[in-house]
Amino acid sequence: MHPGFISSKQLYLAIDQGGHATRAMAFNGKGELVAETLQAVHVQHPKADFVEHNPKEMLQSIELTLSTMLEKLADKAGDIVAAGLATQRSNIICWDRQSGAPLTPIISWQDRRNYEWLKQFKTKAEDIHKTTGLFLSPHYGASKLRWCLEHYPETQQALDEGRLCMGPMASYFIFKLTQEHNFLTDVVNASRTQLWSIYTHDWDPALLKLFDIPLQALPLCQPTSAHFGHIKLGKYDIPLNLVSGDQSTAMFAYGHLQPDTAYINTGTGAFISRPSGRLKIYGRRLLTSVVEQSKQDTLYVLEGTVNGAGSALSWLAEKHHIANIESELENWLLEIKDPPLFFNGISGLASPFWIADFPSHFDRDSCSDAEKVVAVIESIVFLLCSNIDEMKKLSSPPEQLQITGGLAIQDGLCQHLADLSQLPLYRPMECEATARGVAYLLAEQPNIWPEVEQGIWFKPTKNLALEERYQQWTNTMLNIIRN
Repeated sequence: MHPGFISSKQLYLAIDQGGHATRAMAFNGKGELVAETLQAVHVQHPKADFVEHNPKEMLQSIELTLSTMLEKLADKAGDIVAAGLATQRSNIICWDRQSGAPLTPIISWQDRRNYEWLKQFKTKAEDIHKTTGLFLSPHYGASKLRWCLEHYPETQQALDEGRLCMGPMASYFIFKLTQEHNFLTDVVNASRTQLWSIYTHDWDPALLKLFDIPLQALPLCQPTSAHFGHIKLGKYDIPLNLVSGDQSTAMFAYGHLQPDTAYINTGTGAFISRPSGRLKIYGRRLLTSVVEQSKQDTLYVLEGTVNGAGSALSWLAEKHHIANIESELENWLLEIKDPPLFFNGISGLASPFWIADFPSHFDRDSCSDAEKVVAVIESIVFLLCSNIDEMKKLSSPPEQLQITGGLAIQDGLCQHLADLSQLPLYRPMECEATARGVAYLLAEQPNIWPEVEQGIWFKPTKNLALEERYQQWTNTMLNIIRN
């Protein structure tokens, strides 16, 4: 399709497999949502630092959303010209090449089970950062894959017998969903294994040797826009023409990337990305990430990661038995004027601090449920702004922010971000950005990809009390790190 051409009849099927739900959404060439289905999935915490998903349940959730989509579209299902898949980037799994049976759970990006093992490579951290764009962290795939080989006997046996498949969760779904059972992955998900080079765009031999991961068990790397096989949808064979990461596709939800914008997407974690085009910009404390690759081009971003966003609120609800966070949050953000400070190490402290085992805590013991919730929200804002401050050291400051994802619906969080960053913040009316970005990329990035309804701008105001809390939080964080 020519990039300037818009078809209202052709449909693009986007599959968004997230940490708590799988969505399937069909869009037409004008960016209009035609049909949507959703299936909840469960997260398992078998012990401290372990975060897993059941592979059969995750796969079934995709299959159920697709079968429901077929029912909803009826005859229109024949108008689907391509499908795309977006997944959480650092989830990994091992499975049997012959039977397709999973040999391990899906180990979530939040999982930190092997962080002690990683410490032996501390002297190699800078080289790893230069090669992969990532910091030495248990959140990425290498230490998880090594764990599987050492702790699941089935994986070592499968390796010895030449039938082991291991790699990003996306590669497992490609293998199971495509009729060809292709053993492939895309560059975005591959890049989150900490085994992939941002220079060669392939598995790095030195890193495979360092982490002792067998090349023959890893999938073949493809661009994000490539032919990955065909998905059966009723009587239709739908080409799977895009596979990528959820945070990467979310940036494309409303068209071409804007170099003056920092993109924030919130969910289990919160991620902030600043486009750098074809340039690989290295930050001392930030990630260099590939977000999209076709046969012609590769695009990068400078990225900051907040591990505890939606997961921090879930942790708070469970640990402190607060049942009404979602319904009361907006009022509490307006009412609470002097919340405590929360030092947010949920799932580990990521950029720009990078402490895998950082203990989460409030700076005072005596506070109400409402104050605790507001403190957690402010910690997310503080971490995002810490990343913005770091980005300003490496490139021209962004002129505006765009926010999407589950937490973006909270006006108070958006206004806090605008106030503290002193940047205007745009929130689209449709905050579920991942699937919409998949559809845009599947449609070959048309020049016109209009929003159905204009979103809301949050203009920065002067909030001295918030600024003072941020400064106190920053000073305390730095003191903790130094000590």
